[in-house]
Amino acid sequence: MPTAKRNPARPAGFRTVGSLAILGWREWVAIPALGIPAIKAKVDTGARTSALHAFYIESFREHGRERVRFGMHPLQNREDIAVDCIADLLDQRMVSDSGGHTEMRYVIKAPIRLGGQEWPAEMTLTNRDTMKFRMLLGRSALWGRYLVDPHISYVAGRLPRAAYRKYRA
Repeated sequence: MPTAKRNPARPAGFRTVGSLAILGWREWVAIPALGIPAIKAKVDTGARTSALHAFYIESFREHGRERVRFGMHPLQNREDIAVDCIADLLDQRMVSDSGGHTEMRYVIKAPIRLGGQEWPAEMTLTNRDTMKFRMLLGRSALWGRYLVDPHISYVAGRLPRAAYRKYRA
């Protein structure tokens, strides 16, 4: 098996195996197009599609396009910080959660930023109030870019202190 080595094209802390960077089992991700400067994501190779927390979801039509508006609390246990988001509606799909329950979910596609890279990823919208992580980063978003080491966390860095300053009262 190839050994992990430092790749100078990646931020400090990233190791690589071949051309793939190694992530930890949890990372901070940004979704700038949705106004989300940072959200703690569980890197979940068991989930095909990524999932994003939404506490209300409403679809609407605008200029001939199907869109979705939703609110999200990007930080766990912080309902005082809310971000209102709007995205094009890509699809609606039946999704099975880890407990085997199925749910019809809206699917959006938005660029995610992690470790100095940005690329489009599909995400389903669902209420994750009872979950520790507001986002699951699924294997489809990781494919061809990253490997996951379950022994490490936050390789791409921690939450920037000022990320949600404008949202605080």
